[in-house]
Amino acid sequence: MSAAYLQLWARNHALRRGQIEDALWKKRTLVKTSLMRQTLHFIPTDEFPLYISALRASRRAGVLRVMARCGISEEEADAMTPVILRTLADGPCGRAEIVAALRPKANKAVRFWIENSWGLVRLPVADGLICYGNGENNEANFIRVDHWLPKLKMKLMPAYEAQSTLLRKYLRAYGPATLADFSHWAGIPIAEVKALGPHADSEIVEISSGKQPLLMAREDVGELGKAATQSSSIRLLPNFDVYLLAHREKDHLLSDQHYKRVYRNQGWISPVVLIDGAIAGVWGYESRGKKFEVKIEPFAKLSKAERSGIEHEAEELGRFYGSEVQVRFE
Repeated sequence: MSAAYLQLWARNHALRRGQIEDALWKKRTLVKTSLMRQTLHFIPTDEFPLYISALRASRRAGVLRVMARCGISEEEADAMTPVILRTLADGPCGRAEIVAALRPKANKAVRFWIENSWGLVRLPVADGLICYGNGENNEANFIRVDHWLPKLKMKLMPAYEAQSTLLRKYLRAYGPATLADFSHWAGIPIAEVKALGPHADSEIVEISSGKQPLLMAREDVGELGKAATQSSSIRLLPNFDVYLLAHREKDHLLSDQHYKRVYRNQGWISPVVLIDGAIAGVWGYESRGKKFEVKIEPFAKLSKAERSGIEHEAEELGRFYGSEVQVRFE
């Protein structure tokens, strides 16, 4: 959760933790659920049906493939969903309560799955039937969407229409990019994605680049020429930041020499210092009461202006946490 809060802070320094928590748990204008690449995300609640419609088929297929390797059929997998929904009828539940409800009705293969897999609720989550509620002590709580978001009109769109809309949104955030990038980011098979390109969508255009043609939202093409004249941008991005996951290839972000410093084993992604869109180093912090120390590990010598910009970002981070900050360059 701290990584998610810091991702929002990195894009809007005026945000405070309490505002994010209000949006998630009180106003519910943000919803926490598993989406792209089967990983956790916050999204605007009114876009929840769009994401479910676009990703549902690929996410279900991914879970069912794993379950099939454990000897569980699609029918047996889907039979768990009504039990989970009944278990959640009286309110949110944690994983242990759901396992306890499923176990008496399960055969040996299903019982092994529910007792040993973190994918316990992935099918009803992929179907948009349950999402994450406000957990305590870092324990996940699941809740029915019709209970948590009762005013949401949960009408699913045709998959092709939803995927086309999601591709346009992706390009507004991460373009220029390729269809392979979008497939990698969304977890949608490339065979489906190839039907969504510029030949099928007038809002998307193809531009030339050194390696291969890239796609952009048509309305953003004019912004490319302005980018070179803008002032320098320095950001401290937290671990797992979405900017670092947007493209399949990472050579526009950093060299092979430093790749493993950022994209580490077991899917761990380090916090990075971002200067003008490229990764210039990694960072971390250690809390010490009301103070915390920010440690910067640059990949190359930093200019005086760059060091000053990093120190300013660290001060802004201190305001977010309400702490005094000490910056140390290594």
